[in-house]
Amino acid sequence: MGAIEDVYEDLDTDVEFEEFAAAVEDKVEQMGGLADEETAAMLIAHELRDAEAETIADIEPGMNEVKFLGKVTSIGDVRTFDRDDEDADGRVRNVDVADESGSVRVALWDGMAVAAEEQLAVGDVLRVMGRPKEGYSGLEVSANEVETDEDAEVDVQLLDTYQVEDLSLGASDVDLVGRVLDTDSIRTFDRDDGSEGRVANLTLGDETGRVRVTLWDDKADLTDEFESGEVVEVGDGYVRERDGDLELHVGDRGTVERVDEDVEYVPETTDIADVEIDRTVDIAGGVIETDPKRTFDRDDGSEGQVRNVRVKDETGEIRVALWGEKADADVDLADRVVLTDVEIEDGWQDDLEASANWRSTVSVLDADAGAATGNDAASGAGLDAFADSADRSDGADGAVVDGGDGAAAATADPATADGDPAATDEIEFTGTVVQTGDPVVLDDGQRTKRVETDASLRLGEEVTVRGAERDGTIHAADVF
Repeated sequence: MGAIEDVYEDLDTDVEFEEFAAAVEDKVEQMGGLADEETAAMLIAHELRDAEAETIADIEPGMNEVKFLGKVTSIGDVRTFDRDDEDADGRVRNVDVADESGSVRVALWDGMAVAAEEQLAVGDVLRVMGRPKEGYSGLEVSANEVETDEDAEVDVQLLDTYQVEDLSLGASDVDLVGRVLDTDSIRTFDRDDGSEGRVANLTLGDETGRVRVTLWDDKADLTDEFESGEVVEVGDGYVRERDGDLELHVGDRGTVERVDEDVEYVPETTDIADVEIDRTVDIAGGVIETDPKRTFDRDDGSEGQVRNVRVKDETGEIRVALWGEKADADVDLADRVVLTDVEIEDGWQDDLEASANWRSTVSVLDADAGAATGNDAASGAGLDAFADSADRSDGADGAVVDGGDGAAAATADPATADGDPAATDEIEFTGTVVQTGDPVVLDDGQRTKRVETDASLRLGEEVTVRGAERDGTIHAADVF
């Protein structure tokens, strides 16, 4: 067996030996005697291996011509364009294909674009040979050759209407109805071609889970049209992966519209008593303390912001740091909140603390809304973050006092007997100064208190204050 045969034998390819040998001969001739047959055979083998993509996820821009198998998930319309060097118009049709690893857009040109009108349907399995490149909406393959394969199977689910649990990597033409849990502001970025891109995010939830929705360019403006609690329908979305999580993307063909449908989102949250450091969890509870928003300078010179709130459920309480845009969330005392994807970290004085960052959502529930917590998730039990029952008004630490109109007022100390939720009897609180100024903030390792005082205090100093507490702030008559 010769050198060419040996190299071919080790090569797993559909290319016939005669075609391979002819390519080797051409390579030797092209290199003008700089390579012998064995070297030329190894070069051709290397090119063929580059061309074989086991999955769509293996395809990268800049690769040589690739061959792969995928299921057709959407077929675009034919578009015409002027070619600079020809009289006839050019034609192109975009087809999305997917396998278990992901999806990619395939550009069909001229005759292939026209033939696809009658010869191609969503659900067909397609063999594609073409050249990958970075397109306007991400990776795409410019097809040189395509053919349907009736015998091949690709495990990609195609549905008319999706729920969150149905989403899979590579799915496109996705229509999904969900409740808005959170919105982000529009961000800009520079593309490789020098143009400016725009992106924004929504987080949607339904009965089966939640998903982050990424809105690109002109669609990014939609994030300003919706508020938490509204129900919207995403049309013609496509699924991508980011940091191990699936996201639903909305590009130039996609839509997001407000709809009159009833969608329930019931998160399965972790009891605060069960959270562990270095875990990312969902928690729910009532807001029993809120701090003012603070700004700070980052190492890179930019300005950041953070706001601390304390959340309590039936099992315990935890301080939550709301970072960046989350610090602007409309969260007040006595609100019932659900916070998703918060990271549990070491906090002040070895207390655990939850950190809500860009991946997190902060949702304020309606007064009569229910949210499942812990083991109650399966039964859909309502969230009662402050008290176990309506008669729990004994003035114990962290109790809720019913003001008579159904509105709960969160207090950290006994309420006054006259039922005024904004005022309490004189209390005494000892803690470490973690913020000076107006107001002073004290922390005792379990709770954080705002204090109004004219006393001059230093960061890190341990003090005791005594005075009346109103609206979550101690108006200190004595500091010692």
